[in-house]
Amino acid sequence: MLTALIAIPAVGALLVALLPKGRDALAKQVALGITLVVAVLSIVMAVQFKTDGARFQFTEKYWWIKQFGVHYAVGVDGVALVLILLSTILVPLVVLASWNDADRSGGVDAPPKRSVKTYFALLLALEAMMVGVFAATDVFLFYVFFEAMLIPVYFIIGSYGGPQRSYAAVKFLLYSLFGGLLMLAAVIGLYVVSANAGHGTFLFDELRNLHIAPTTAKWLFLGFFIAFAIKAPLVPFHTWLPDAAGQAPAGAAVLIVGVLDKVGTFGMLRFCLELFPGASKWFTPVVLTLSVIGIVYGAVLAIGQVDIKRLIAYTSVSHFGFITLGIFAMTSSGQSGATLYMVNHGFSTGALFLLAGFMISRRGSARIDAYGGVQKVAPLLAGTFLVAGLSGLSLPGLSSFVSEFMVLVGTFSRYKVPAVIATVGIILAAIYILWMYQRTMNGPTAEAVKGMSDLSKRELIVVAPIVAIIVALGFYPKPVLDVINPSVKQTLVQVHKQDPKPTVAEKGSHQ
Repeated sequence: MLTALIAIPAVGALLVALLPKGRDALAKQVALGITLVVAVLSIVMAVQFKTDGARFQFTEKYWWIKQFGVHYAVGVDGVALVLILLSTILVPLVVLASWNDADRSGGVDAPPKRSVKTYFALLLALEAMMVGVFAATDVFLFYVFFEAMLIPVYFIIGSYGGPQRSYAAVKFLLYSLFGGLLMLAAVIGLYVVSANAGHGTFLFDELRNLHIAPTTAKWLFLGFFIAFAIKAPLVPFHTWLPDAAGQAPAGAAVLIVGVLDKVGTFGMLRFCLELFPGASKWFTPVVLTLSVIGIVYGAVLAIGQVDIKRLIAYTSVSHFGFITLGIFAMTSSGQSGATLYMVNHGFSTGALFLLAGFMISRRGSARIDAYGGVQKVAPLLAGTFLVAGLSGLSLPGLSSFVSEFMVLVGTFSRYKVPAVIATVGIILAAIYILWMYQRTMNGPTAEAVKGMSDLSKRELIVVAPIVAIIVALGFYPKPVLDVINPSVKQTLVQVHKQDPKPTVAEKGSHQ
């Protein structure tokens, strides 16, 4: 099943790329059809996943490079499964939302830099790699997918992005390559330790039981962690994100912020904690400090933005601070909440980027002050934008509230000061979301906005499922949490952590 989920979009990318020149409509239709097939297969796999079964299911393992102990090994636990579902549900919606993006790459009125079919082939290739990186249970295979993802993203930004696309693409590439080189060094070091212990393998299940000297483990942890912190992005490794998301086409920005960034936090939870449990606990105070700084710093910078897409990108810097805070709180509530936050953030921020893209395609500008009174001329667009924004500020009843609440509760039970400081992010989120909405959707209708059309049928088909998921997970997150919780419990066992026992004041005491 997992091999099919990787192979179908990979083969589809090749098929779309080989279509005759000028068959742009066919390229779009083939890309959409392939992504819908992948989405259906991933849902079928999710239905068959047993929450009371083995941790890794749908496993496959074959020799790849036998001399170095490298396997093609894939499998999913609950955490990987929900992130694969996030990816495969978002991609067809992105394809449909991007139906005309490649026709005007480099700006609304600019001619396409590359062919339309190339754009959709790159999206399909990216989907294959996103599924592969979450499914890999061989550390070397994970590294291959981790690095390969940057290739289609680089070309999408560099060829189809905004006026500063070349700068943003190169910056994204350099940051990613730097992180990848550090991870490669750590992967090689991990293999050497494994070989010295008589194993010589990259299989995750075997490496997680490997005894590593404390000093060595700290250096290897750093190699993985910095690579994941860049991808996440965690302050101070975040500066590539506003440029990349701001210049990328709206659909690609959804995948960059909604899915690709999750590879970083997924890697922290899966590899940093489980392969180096002792080093993880040693570095926890530093990571918690960076997380809290990211929550406040990202929110403050978001408030000061004048570009809609850059504002949304900076909100993600703040949100990822919450996710890493929950991961390193080392509690079941914190880590389950962080994983659920990855899913909820993908949908809520994805919706914001898509709706911002629809607005920009109509108005021709990403500046907030270019809008005003959109609600009067495009009520559906304004209404769905409000729902996505309220989810982003974690309004009760919408999906992000549940995950943010779990993260804060899980953190507070062990680290009270970081949890209290992190709550400032809730207040700042209300400021940057509501102020952006007020300036763009309310007030007098700007002259350039008066002729703006509301959401089309195609755009409604794109946005409606995401809004439905945001509301559904806000009221009933239990099915997703039931899938996530068993994997989180096994992670806590691996790092030798238990949830703190609640303290109950005895009668007559002053606790």
